[in-house]
Amino acid sequence: MDSQRNILLIALLFVSFLLYQQWNMDNAPQPQGQGVAQQVNTSGDVPSHSADGQPITEQSTSDNLITINTDVLALTVDTLGGDVIEAQLLAYDNELNSEDPFVLLKNEQGHSYTAQSGLIGANGIDTTAGRAQLVVDADSFTLADGQDELRVPMTYEKDGIQYTKTFVLKRGSYAVDVEYSINNQSAAPASVQMYAQLKQNLMDDGGSLTMPTYRGGAYSADDTKYKKYSFEDMQDKNLNLTIANQGWAAMMQHYFVSAWIPRTDEATNLYTRTGNGQGYIGVRMPATTVPAGSEQTLTATLWVGPKLQDQMEATAPNLNLTVDYGWLWFIASPLHMLLSFIQGIVVNWGVAIMMLTFIVRGAMYPLTKAQYTSMAKMRMLQPKLQAMRERLGDDRQRMSQEMMELYKKEKVNPLGGCLPILLQMPIFIALYWSLMESVELRHSPFFGWIHDLSAQDPYYILPILMGVSMFMIQKMSPTTVTDPMQQKIMTFMPVMFTFFFLFFPSGLVLYWLVSNVVTLIQQTLIYRSLEKKGLHSK
Repeated sequence: MDSQRNILLIALLFVSFLLYQQWNMDNAPQPQGQGVAQQVNTSGDVPSHSADGQPITEQSTSDNLITINTDVLALTVDTLGGDVIEAQLLAYDNELNSEDPFVLLKNEQGHSYTAQSGLIGANGIDTTAGRAQLVVDADSFTLADGQDELRVPMTYEKDGIQYTKTFVLKRGSYAVDVEYSINNQSAAPASVQMYAQLKQNLMDDGGSLTMPTYRGGAYSADDTKYKKYSFEDMQDKNLNLTIANQGWAAMMQHYFVSAWIPRTDEATNLYTRTGNGQGYIGVRMPATTVPAGSEQTLTATLWVGPKLQDQMEATAPNLNLTVDYGWLWFIASPLHMLLSFIQGIVVNWGVAIMMLTFIVRGAMYPLTKAQYTSMAKMRMLQPKLQAMRERLGDDRQRMSQEMMELYKKEKVNPLGGCLPILLQMPIFIALYWSLMESVELRHSPFFGWIHDLSAQDPYYILPILMGVSMFMIQKMSPTTVTDPMQQKIMTFMPVMFTFFFLFFPSGLVLYWLVSNVVTLIQQTLIYRSLEKKGLHSK
């Protein structure tokens, strides 16, 4: 198989991969929840009926808002219930070169995405009368210089029981602990149940053929380390799982994720539901009885931030899997680790991609050399193969037998040129996902006109250079194609590939361009060596 056919194989494989991927997103079978479908109230925010059996009505945002600021987060909390209705990520721009921070959670006209938590049960403070109006001693809280932890308590009293909801934020962290302390000074035991859920407008997954992205739910449970559960899945069937060990419920989008992690050793219910154009995914912790005259604390952690694998893994088991590398994760994950290591040295993601390309191509050099040696030998056999065709005519069986004998005699492997391509394709796809999912590359500049390696080249310079390099590889490679139609297809392939790459992230195009340049250098060196040995004829 010569280089032209290798290029065609790459194109067909990659386009097939993207088409399959898009089909899978649109037509994947709906995952089945473990257990019986949950029949829950869909008219209100609270995931359960109140003590008197009546559904709790939908809540609107109040005017009693407070702000909580750290070095990486700016949260807006509604004191009516204590929900996080806005989360700004201060280290990430909303748009390239924007002075406004990226807003993950928001409560605005047409798009509501909030993190809710509360207490239900016999003595819960979320009732048919509405959510509890929590009392706080200020309307703004800021993590001071030199301060590592910020605690923001909010209180409520009812029937001799004092409830304290405390937000605990730490410097440099996107993990926010939410603690509910129940101080029962009444004469009877108190029963409460903590829930934590994410609410968002039902939306499409989004993305495109070349830039597929996912927006929707995800979860981790006992038998499932990580699984997506889209808004469409939620509408088809409510999820109802029991988490005996550690798990979480999340909503994901490109580069960012929010998740609730229950902090309890007891079985927790993980659920989804829909209603009023909203999708909910959350956890409901087991009912807790607080004896009279005692105090207990219930805790859940809210992750609200970028997909930073190390920090997420430290926050909850398997939370780092929301950086979804697909079925080639076992290749993509080491590639990302290597890429991050190189970037720590060269301090430029574009240069790191180039260095990674050199490493990958260098590691594959023995296979590349075998590929071009096989191609040269195959070309040398073409006169003998042509004479064999003329002699045997349409006797395909005998033709096949004599061809195999000729290959064996000349020590030629007819598939020798395919192996490097087949090995390179998974690496390319894995790197594609690695670059797609790496929030570190978001708005990361390279040099000159490339200000964002996660976006397409604004002037299409890299794709055009990539197409030129493909054309040069094609011209340098020996060809056995004699059919005029096939020759035209091969000649047109660089143009088709260039058009396809116009819409790819510039970081991925940079990888392919550098890979082509390295291939040209290797090809030149190998052919010169073969010419000296008399294996390659012009």
